[in-house]
Amino acid sequence: MPAPDTVISAGACEDLTLLRDAAREAGIIAMRYFGNNPQVWMKGGTSPVSEADHAADAYLRETLLAARPDYGWLSEETADDPARLLARRTFVVDPIDGTRGFLEGLRSWCVSVAVVEVGRTVAGVLECPAMEETYWALPGEGAFLNGRRIAARQPSAKIDIGGPKPLVDLMPAEWQDRLNRVTYIPSLAYRLAMVANGRLDATFVKPSAHDWDIAAADLILHEAGGSLLDRHGERPRYAGKVIRHGALAAGSGALLAVLAGVIAGLDS
Repeated sequence: MPAPDTVISAGACEDLTLLRDAAREAGIIAMRYFGNNPQVWMKGGTSPVSEADHAADAYLRETLLAARPDYGWLSEETADDPARLLARRTFVVDPIDGTRGFLEGLRSWCVSVAVVEVGRTVAGVLECPAMEETYWALPGEGAFLNGRRIAARQPSAKIDIGGPKPLVDLMPAEWQDRLNRVTYIPSLAYRLAMVANGRLDATFVKPSAHDWDIAAADLILHEAGGSLLDRHGERPRYAGKVIRHGALAAGSGALLAVLAGVIAGLDS
């Protein structure tokens, strides 16, 4: 029997189909702006948001809530409504994860959509149209890329690792010579998908990631045999009152245990 965390909720398969269809169309909308100098604003003076983000968000909100009006809604580009806390299930959405890279012409951005129930993701999709990649997962059913099952890889002599340099620098001395530090990947969701797909061995996640950055990718990574852990060695929970997370570690096996040990030693 699957563990309680991995039991597929009633309707999750239908939700996955809904998410895949909506994410595909949102990706098409975003691609109309990709490389075409969309209008850009700054949120909080430091974080860019473009008309592409707003267009994709509007489509997803209208489409998903029309299909599931009783679900809550949590999106990076929509003002948070506490009423979502009363919903049994919640859509957790980032219309373009990796906006900065999107605006720079990098292809590794994605539409991230998830359904969360009781703090756990029960359906997750990453639509990466510029890469021609679609990731999805359901609990207990495995993770897939373009219809092919994917799996996190077992580390070898050299380890491809992502994440902030200050965290990578904290890896134990005996691991440092084995580390190949990959180029910065603006989309956190895509970076986690790379771990799930075996293109990275592991990555750190700096503090302040939000639910919409990681909810879909967390399930995909978990179903690929890896895990995303907080400083207490636990998987994050989503769509609650607190939607921002501390430092996280992603990977599998003994290597993940080392990363988890690094963030466990950080000041809270």
